[in-house]
Amino acid sequence: MSAADMGQPAAFGRTHYREAAEFIRSRTAHRPRTGLILGSGLHALADEVTAADRIPYGEIPHFPLPRVSGHSGQLVIGELAGQPLLIMQGRAHPYEGYSPAHATLPVRVMHELGVTTLIVTNAAGGLNPSFRAGDLMLIVDHIGLMAMVGGNPLWGPNDDTLGPRFPALNKAYDPALRRLALDVAARLGIELRTGVYVGLGGPTYETPAEVRFLRLIGGDACGMSTVPEVIVARHMGLRVLGISGISNMATADPDATEEADHAEVLAAGKTLAPKMVAIVRGVLEGLA
Repeated sequence: MSAADMGQPAAFGRTHYREAAEFIRSRTAHRPRTGLILGSGLHALADEVTAADRIPYGEIPHFPLPRVSGHSGQLVIGELAGQPLLIMQGRAHPYEGYSPAHATLPVRVMHELGVTTLIVTNAAGGLNPSFRAGDLMLIVDHIGLMAMVGGNPLWGPNDDTLGPRFPALNKAYDPALRRLALDVAARLGIELRTGVYVGLGGPTYETPAEVRFLRLIGGDACGMSTVPEVIVARHMGLRVLGISGISNMATADPDATEEADHAEVLAAGKTLAPKMVAIVRGVLEGLA
């Protein structure tokens, strides 16, 4: 499905980001400096926000609409831990038919709204054999396979007012924010693993051979989101913190009988969400 089929322009620029940002400002008095993107099954975290204004994505100009269960598709803007916060309750994915640039448009809009720190969360498949479903993993780095082979949201003309043509990603996940998250987890007694997230195109789950390959190249968890958002955020100079909820363990055995499914991912979110809420709340307190 093309952008035209979805009623959207083929390319997006500063005008589109500003139109969306101006609409959001007209619907809320909050002026958040931190944005949070919620992955599959983690929407309950938005219920923790107080004095919240809720804006369905379908009302916001140019916003991509998620069509996957577990992504409710609304902005929740309010306060958490005493800090103004903008939450994306669900995200759109390129595998739904959106271009990488369109799928990441909400991050551009956050920047227009004055957001300077982005927290990205996702439900991920565990690759590291020592992980278990229900674990949390702090993302220390990523391998963006979909971006490396042509699905990079920065393809096309570069807007130099937003960021450089060739942005560096050697510190994609802010070291100070990572230390803060680890300190918060330790203080709360929550086990927070660390590892490398592999970004894949989806929507198929990985074959056993692909799981063995992803382990071989250094992946600890894998999923179908996050990497494009982080690329766009870093292009504009936003600080990024990433946390994966391990919702299932990817299997490397071609004779295994179990199969990954989305219902499993959503069910795992009920276990992961309380721990994610606690860490995000602690990070926000630390940012204050």
